[in-house]
Amino acid sequence: MSITTTTPELIRAGVEQFYARHMQLLDAGEAEAWARTFTEDGVFHLPGRPQPARGRAALAEGARRAHAERLDSGETHRHWHGMLDITPQDDGTVRVRCYALVFATPRGGEPRLHRSCVCEDVLVPSGAEWQVEHRRVTRDGF
Repeated sequence: MSITTTTPELIRAGVEQFYARHMQLLDAGEAEAWARTFTEDGVFHLPGRPQPARGRAALAEGARRAHAERLDSGETHRHWHGMLDITPQDDGTVRVRCYALVFATPRGGEPRLHRSCVCEDVLVPSGAEWQVEHRRVTRDGF
């Protein structure tokens, strides 16, 4: 089955479902499954990092490390993507610019806003799924 991208509504629904699954995998510590939501050579630029993460192995390692740090700190993180501006491209990819919020909840404590960011992605169709080819995250106030 291939992605049908004939109407803006279908594209939006597919992209929103992609992000719901993508972020829940990350928050659950499913590093390898999360990394598979990127292309084999996917690129992820994060502020404060000297080089972007390139390829699924590097992406999975970064996700594993971040999840272990959260477990050690006793915090649960939840990522939320909203205000999606989705722009289909002539080559079948979509460009997505959205706001990304990260909420942190300490064990036994109250949730707080941990990060406020802008996320810019290039998504490519892959069978019945979308995959991130390129991601750039910028943090507010960074």
